[in-house]
Amino acid sequence: MAILSELTLYPIKSCAGMPVQEAVVTDAGLFAAGVHDREWMVVSPDGQFMTQREHPRMALVAPRPDGRQLYVSAPGAARLVLGLDEPDGAPVPVRIWDDTVTAADCGDAAAGWFSQVLGSPCRLVRFRRDAVRLTSTKWTGGVPAQTRFADGYPLLLIGAASLADLNERMVAAGRAPLPMNRFRPNLVVDGIEPYDEDFLASLDAGGLVIKPVKPCARCPIPSIDQATGVAGPDPLDILLTYRANPRMDGAVCLGMNCIVVAGAQGVLRVGQHLEAELDF
Repeated sequence: MAILSELTLYPIKSCAGMPVQEAVVTDAGLFAAGVHDREWMVVSPDGQFMTQREHPRMALVAPRPDGRQLYVSAPGAARLVLGLDEPDGAPVPVRIWDDTVTAADCGDAAAGWFSQVLGSPCRLVRFRRDAVRLTSTKWTGGVPAQTRFADGYPLLLIGAASLADLNERMVAAGRAPLPMNRFRPNLVVDGIEPYDEDFLASLDAGGLVIKPVKPCARCPIPSIDQATGVAGPDPLDILLTYRANPRMDGAVCLGMNCIVVAGAQGVLRVGQHLEAELDF
């Protein structure tokens, strides 16, 4: 029996996470306190999505909902206030990996704020209320799924024991251990062995069934300190010694992308027991 130990939303893609004690699990990801996971995204002037890979200072941008407002803060900047109930802004095409999505532009004030904070021209967009972004069915066995501005799938799961194992290797190599927030999961589970998430057929929370479908290939973001926005030593060299995944053409993987296959709109809570079914 697995135990849900952490639950995190990222209201603005690639910005600071928002830990919560409970969240509704929709077909497209987590929902809590009036916001969805990856509901907003920062894009370049030509509509290309922006992340900490090129703009590590995004880690310091902290969105927090309060009532019907989303307050966005960053060091050295006045707080940006976005209305959660505002109608969708002007439609704009944006690109995220291989997908082109029609998003809602959040206006010049938000664009100016993010441009100043990140030191680069950009705009903020929101996932339109009438939009549907389907995931690739290549890894889902043909099961349809959807997401918002997440990289590819609505949920990312990591086992706490997997990070503990990596950190033992980091310490043995003379490096500092890493906190879980470097890997930006939505769900962290205790009670399973290291890397057992690779072999989970499903996690069942009383009829809410989550299915891991695709290993998460790792980029340089885990090298970025989420508290300072400063890049440090990259753990990928250590992960490469034992986590190159032949199913992913040798990419270094940690964690599993997941979809919801039953019980959407159910609630997950930190401390909740989950029935873990392994499929070796």
